[in-house]
Amino acid sequence: MASSSSLYSKGLILHGLILAICTSLSILHASEGPTLTLDYYKSTCPTILEIVRKEMECAVLSDPRNAALILRLHFHDCFVQGCDGSVLLDDTITLRGEKKAPNNRNALKGFRIVDRIKNRLESECPGIVSCADILTVAARDAVLLVGGPYWDVPLGRKDSKTAGYALTETNLPKADDGLIFIISKFFYQGLSVTDMVALSGAHTIGMARCVNFRNRIYGDFTSTSSVNPLSQQYLNKLKSICPPIKGSDNNESAMDYVSPNLFDNSYYQILLRGDGLINSDQELYSSFLAMETKKLVSKYAENPIAFFEQFSESMVKMGNITNPDTYANGEVRKICRFVNT
Repeated sequence: MASSSSLYSKGLILHGLILAICTSLSILHASEGPTLTLDYYKSTCPTILEIVRKEMECAVLSDPRNAALILRLHFHDCFVQGCDGSVLLDDTITLRGEKKAPNNRNALKGFRIVDRIKNRLESECPGIVSCADILTVAARDAVLLVGGPYWDVPLGRKDSKTAGYALTETNLPKADDGLIFIISKFFYQGLSVTDMVALSGAHTIGMARCVNFRNRIYGDFTSTSSVNPLSQQYLNKLKSICPPIKGSDNNESAMDYVSPNLFDNSYYQILLRGDGLINSDQELYSSFLAMETKKLVSKYAENPIAFFEQFSESMVKMGNITNPDTYANGEVRKICRFVNT
């Protein structure tokens, strides 16, 4: 059996190789796209921010979980074809959308909230505001409305006329991914390790389905979690929500069991205790490769201001992921679920 030092050395080599590969991929991926600006709709639809904000206020007031739904939609949109509204497209005879892809099926909600915002904007300034921009602004407001930070959102995205069903499998991080695979998927999008750890903090308001944390709670949860009654009580509760039978796949649990409806830094404090709900989260702290990520988790657990500042910066960076082809050949959809006829 290989020694721990040997495994560590091999891990360093593998880590370096993958980072080098991913860096080159991200350089290729980050082609010249549109120039996004803060005043893009100043003369064509000056009320966009006010309308989105009011609709999001209603949505979050009716159910705080709606904030996480919109934030997740934005993330899943940007990691597939860039932030182009492709995640919002329904299946048609000629187009296969992303909603029913394995990584998205039963995991994405909040589409009706986007529909309501789009309807309001079409009444106010028809044919002007893209669905991609709506989703980006709505995600910012969602975070702000549950206690998170504010950031300015550059605008000017176009909506795609295509969807990336197959890309949802390769581009989106999975719950059981190891640290290297998670890093590689963020690097491919031009996002750094720091961006990855900060953006993972969005799970402070998210829910996870049993199918995504079953392996964790019946696997290495006890080896990473603190030896205390609270952790054991938490694990027992998770096992009652998620028994080892597949009929419970869609049962849900908050990824932040301390303050699930508040955007704060308790997610990182949970990782320090080893109580992370899904494997890809706990890997940020417990993986034997978690050198840089472990430091960042500790930093954000101790300093909520540092987390908020980096999260804001990383959200702008993620929101700027664009596909030049979409900008050149895209459109402003009249209905976010369908390409214009």
